Amino acid sequence: MSEKSNTIFRALDRKAAAITEFTMRQYRTKISTWVVLIVGFLAISLLLLFYIDGMQQEYQSIDNDGDSADWDGDGYPTGQERLYGTNPNSPDSHPGLLNPSIEPDPPEKWIDEDDFDWDSLPGQGQVISVGVDDDGDCNRDDRTESQKDSNGNNVPCDIQITGPLVSGGTVFEIEEDNFVDEDPDDAKYTEEAIHRASILAIGKLGFVFIIGIFVPLFLATGLIRDEMSAGTMHYMLSKPIARTEVFLYRILGYLGIVWPYLAIMVFISALVTGFAGPGESIFRFSEFGIWLSVLFAAMLATLVYGMLFCFFGVMWRFGIVLAIPFAAWELGMALLSMGAPDTAILRFSVIGWALMIVDSAAMLVWTDLDLFIQMGIWGGGGEGTGFFGTSIEGAGPLQYFSSKPSLGDISPFLSMLISSLVLIIQAAVLWLLGGLLFKGKEIE
Repeated sequence: MSEKSNTIFRALDRKAAAITEFTMRQYRTKISTWVVLIVGFLAISLLLLFYIDGMQQEYQSIDNDGDSADWDGDGYPTGQERLYGTNPNSPDSHPGLLNPSIEPDPPEKWIDEDDFDWDSLPGQGQVISVGVDDDGDCNRDDRTESQKDSNGNNVPCDIQITGPLVSGGTVFEIEEDNFVDEDPDDAKYTEEAIHRASILAIGKLGFVFIIGIFVPLFLATGLIRDEMSAGTMHYMLSKPIARTEVFLYRILGYLGIVWPYLAIMVFISALVTGFAGPGESIFRFSEFGIWLSVLFAAMLATLVYGMLFCFFGVMWRFGIVLAIPFAAWELGMALLSMGAPDTAILRFSVIGWALMIVDSAAMLVWTDLDLFIQMGIWGGGGEGTGFFGTSIEGAGPLQYFSSKPSLGDISPFLSMLISSLVLIIQAAVLWLLGGLLFKGKEIE
């Protein structure tokens, strides 16, 4: 490279560094900057406090199948009588008559006695045969082979899961043999479901939406406009420098404040949920992948929104008036993405693409996510299974906050890649439009 070219690039580097550093210094000395960042910190802290409170609660397990009750009053719970083959509806038939040394079980032994066998529940596949008769009431010797295989798949005492039934869908068909996994550990499931739902809620609504849109709303709208109105923009343009470069370097200065702020808060959130999350391990390292996707999505969101709101500020002295209706639109799209993620209108928003990055990462990290939700709905008696007609607590919130990436039948990784490229293209287009608009503006 020639000496002249080196001189040109050194000049560009000096200009970029000077404007970027000047912008960051401006932000650091403004009280409004610290107010916005502190409010964002308090909002995330409040969400984390709700999460910690949820993890500290004791969730009560219920007797989903009713076998902890002593319906005939002989002192032996129904589950124990089923296990020994006596009649749970007759006080004259109980295990103590078969063997006087058999004492009645405490009722709580027959609550959560036949939990889901999560180690054998893969997240993919069309036909899955899983489930273990943990309490033995299906696999008793006095049952016929047809009674043990009531789902008709030629495998005794199992659960057959077929699905997803639709390509790219989340619906499974679950057919169990009688008395298999009929009383799952509700408390354990609820803790895990609320933990996952909380991570998605904090990541998607807390960081990608609340921080991702409201920090740029108050910090980026006046990036160019304030300097134009105050007349200080003349100093930046006193040396030969394109206005599109000034637009970009001002955005870089804004990102130099916002991106480290995001990284610190996401790291704190990852530590809190990693240590406070349920499970036997001290820390849940596997979920760092989701938090990294939250950070990446929030960084891209603040980039695109920063470009857009700065563009509004250049367009009109009161650019924030234009930005607020757009923020309301994005809020609607954020809520729609959780209720109806397949809606095509989401493609016309920034938040729809950003949230898809988090959803894709959730599918990659929690490979059993779809099936985990369906088992919670089915295991508590939802969708006509005939238990007690309600899903296990936590399944509903997790189903709401988790959305399957809706770009057709493609892998979550490819969905994440496409979403990232779309957001980067949006930012580039807004930069070009903002620079062109800035060129035609008269500086006061």
